Amino acid sequence: MKIAVVGINHKTAPLPMREKLFFSTMQVTHALQQLPTRLGDAEYVLLSTCNRTELYLATRGDTIPKLNEVAEFFGESSSLNPDELKTSLYFYQDEEAVRHLLTVASSLDSMVIGEPQIIAQVKESYRLAVAAQTAGKIINRLFHCAFATSKEVYTLTSIAQRRVSVAGVAIELAGQIFEDIPSARVAVIGAGQMGELLIKHLQDVGCSDITVYNRTFRRAQVLAEQFKISAAKWENLQSALQQVDIVVAAALTEEHLFEKTIFHSRRKRALLIIDIAVPRNFDPAVNELDEVYLYSVDDLAQVIQENLQARQEDIDQACRIITDNVESFMDWFALSDIGPLIGKLRQKFQQISHTELERFLAGEASLPALQKQKMEAAVERIINKLLHRLIQNFHTVARNYGLQQASDLIDSIISYEDRSADSQLPLDDQMD
Repeated sequence: MKIAVVGINHKTAPLPMREKLFFSTMQVTHALQQLPTRLGDAEYVLLSTCNRTELYLATRGDTIPKLNEVAEFFGESSSLNPDELKTSLYFYQDEEAVRHLLTVASSLDSMVIGEPQIIAQVKESYRLAVAAQTAGKIINRLFHCAFATSKEVYTLTSIAQRRVSVAGVAIELAGQIFEDIPSARVAVIGAGQMGELLIKHLQDVGCSDITVYNRTFRRAQVLAEQFKISAAKWENLQSALQQVDIVVAAALTEEHLFEKTIFHSRRKRALLIIDIAVPRNFDPAVNELDEVYLYSVDDLAQVIQENLQARQEDIDQACRIITDNVESFMDWFALSDIGPLIGKLRQKFQQISHTELERFLAGEASLPALQKQKMEAAVERIINKLLHRLIQNFHTVARNYGLQQASDLIDSIISYEDRSADSQLPLDDQMD
């Protein structure tokens, strides 16, 4: 049996190439219907987002499609030359492919680490594969492992909350000042790369009333069309500043664009101005006004530094979680033919650990819920590591002496645990 992934992402391919190789929902379904005929009998999932297009596949035999064949299929589905496309494709097999999917699902391979959209996109790609009947036993197990891994990473780390970019920290600050940030009226000044990133972060937290302003109106329109927001002419900006709740400024300029006096007619209500332009768009004196909160890029620097340190700790922990789950999946994959017995053994180990953990926690009533959750996850990881060692030995036995010998060995361990439990019963119960 083999598992593989072939694809491109934001690290290996420029945006024009990713745009051409993007599959809509309808195109994904059509491609899945073609794949068994084009690339052979296998299980398939096609994941396509703005930042990546990846084909996951699993076969019962040891033969898998070649990189050239996948490149040709992708080339026919787009206007890309297969030879040109091959230079940007990556091709991972077995453990590397499993690790890649788990890393993608946990958002560690995203352009913005910790972004929440990717797991929904992975789930949607799997749903389409199930509907097209191209997901079988191996793909089902693999993708559910990815879903569980993502949930564990998001539960046990703060990776989704740690902003480490200027734009990310800016929007995090907005969320702290405005309780109902989705209803806030927002003006984005600047239609460059930073303006685009700011809009993406704003939409991530639910903002929909966003208007972009740029000296060149056409550039503002293009950006607005891309994100389905509004664009307004530069000459309307000064009056708009009297009405909005949040301003994020990233326009290129050689001097301040806005002085304190422009707010003379603004009603007294909270206004957050995040000026991340260098040089600054707003005169620092604006911060002297009541109910106006002005933050520059330097004001955000300390938060960024603190988040960077915490984010690295989160990434390290997330990588350990991914490694544990990759090992667990590969154990199942190596011995999938005797999977039911492995499942019974895992269930036996989990039953023992659950009983012992409950016994311990019964005397720790004041222990916080999060601490209990972390303890349960730690015990689960211990069980996985112990099982991984055992399964490696089962795999060796299966390879050298056959699956029946491995099955008998697993069965003897399960039976031993049952006999051990019986031997601890009172004598009268043992005689019944």
